[in-house]
This record gives sequence, structure tokens and C-alpha cells, in this order.
Amino acid sequence: MDHSGHGMTMDLPPFTLGRGLEWSADPFFLVACLAGLALYGWGVVRLVRRGDKWPVGRTVAFVVGVLSIMLMMCTQLNDYGMVMFSVHMVQHMVISMVSPILILLGAPITLALRALPTAGRGRKGPRELLLMFLHSRYMRIVTHPAFTIPLFIASLYGLYFTPLFDTLMGSKPGHIAMMVHFLAVGLVFFWPIMGVDPGPHRPGYLMRMLELFAGMPFHAFFGIALMMASEPMVETFKNPPASLGIEALADQNAAGGIAWAFSEIPSVLVLIALLFQWYASDQRQARRKDRAADRDGDKELEAYNAYLSSLHARGN
Repeated sequence: MDHSGHGMTMDLPPFTLGRGLEWSADPFFLVACLAGLALYGWGVVRLVRRGDKWPVGRTVAFVVGVLSIMLMMCTQLNDYGMVMFSVHMVQHMVISMVSPILILLGAPITLALRALPTAGRGRKGPRELLLMFLHSRYMRIVTHPAFTIPLFIASLYGLYFTPLFDTLMGSKPGHIAMMVHFLAVGLVFFWPIMGVDPGPHRPGYLMRMLELFAGMPFHAFFGIALMMASEPMVETFKNPPASLGIEALADQNAAGGIAWAFSEIPSVLVLIALLFQWYASDQRQARRKDRAADRDGDKELEAYNAYLSSLHARGN
């Protein structure tokens, strides 16, 4: 039986990291990742050629984010993930929590808005269509915490604890759709919280931190539920191939530990990024105020001094 279409997953030898990292490309994700890298590279080159700057750190973050997807989906980790709950959970956690954070730090939408040419008056080109999409009612809904947090939670409990997971794992298109869903959920969850790109929902930094910590505990609870279970809970992984030499319950416990650990790691990364963004925002605001004071001769200070002088005069 071959769920993934990459190799005979039922005949896989016992898992080792070396075997897991062997090349075994999923065509859909390979093409999508290469296309994403090519488009991002085109945008950066276009900016550089016209004399604009683009932060190297953003490029590095985006490239590493895309490569992390390729690592999960274009190696034998994807094959082992079809029959080992623990490996599948690594795929899920990376694609839904690590890859989105790195991609968002790369600011691909900002890059697109700066690189795409503007259409003529009264015309709508790719840049104008992207702006319309960003400001659409649909985007306001899907980036609102009342939507993103329940979706983030449902992607765990509503998927793994219902027959839907087994249905999706039973076919290659279903498996691809599930992984795309994981990535999309991660993007819409983290975008309003720490994304550099503009978006319809952008609360203050304190609210962003609250949104982050509102979703993370559910990952920990999910992992604990898997670790504490006394029997396999997901049909797909109840009977692992004998060639793997693993026991289903032990593998499920390992998957729970991975889910629990990943509830902490991205939280710390995002929190650090938020604190840096908050500090940078305060610095920019302070510089704007300084420039405004230089332009108007510091009228606020003059008005305050005049007010003090009037009080002194009245006192006399």
C-alpha cells in the first residue's frame, strides 16, 4: 500500500534521520516551493535594479521558510509520515508553525506591492488586484482572531479526533490538501500577530501577544492527550508496518511529545519577534516626533513655556 505515491511506504526500513532526509520529492510541493522562491527572487532583483534596498534578513527568512517546507515534503520524511504518527507530527508542526513564521518574516506581500508595476489610470493589474484582495471583507474575516484562533484549534482536535484525518490520509490529493491546509492555517493565524506585511486586522502589540497565547495552550493540551492515551487514537497509525519495528502506542506518545514541545518553541520565537518589532516601532515614532519638532521649531515646548510664563505672571 502506497499512500504518498513516492515509494513503497509499507516496505520502509526502520526510521533513522539519515533515511528520513533522503530525497523523495512530492511534485506538487516541489513545483510550488520553487515557484515561490523564483517569484520572491524576481521581486528582490527588480527592487535592486531600480536602486531600492530590500533587507537581507527578510530574504533569508523567506528562503529558509520555503526550504523548511521542502524538507518536510520533498524527502522521505514525507514517506515515513504516512505510516509513523511521530514523523507526521513533525511535518504538521513545522509546516503549520515554523514555516509560516519564517515566510511572514520575509514580508512577501510587501515585496510584491513594491515590485509589481502600477497599472494605468482606470486599469487593474496584479498590484491593484492584490490591494483589493488585502482590503476585502473576506480578508477582514479570515484574519480576525474570532476566526483564526478557533480555526487553529479545530485543525488539531477536529482533524485528528474525527474520521476526516483517515479519509484525507487515504489518498495523495487528500494528503496534499491537508498539508496545504496546515500551512494556510499557520499563515492566517500568525499574520495578524507578527507579520511584517500590511493586513486588514492589525491590533496593538499587547493584543497580539494575547492572541498568540490564546491559541498555544491548546497545542499543549492536544499533545498531552496523545501522550496520556492508553490506546492508539488515530486509525491510520494503529497498525504500523512490521518493517518499521515500532509499536503504535509508543509512536503516538512520541507524537504527543512533539506536539507539546512545538507549542512552546514557536511561541518564544514569535514573542521575541514581537518585542523587536515593538521596540523598532517606538524608535520610529520617536524619530518622527523629533523630525516634526525640528520642522516646527518645537512649538509644543514653546507653548508649554508660554503657559508657565503666564502662570508666573499671574502669581506676581
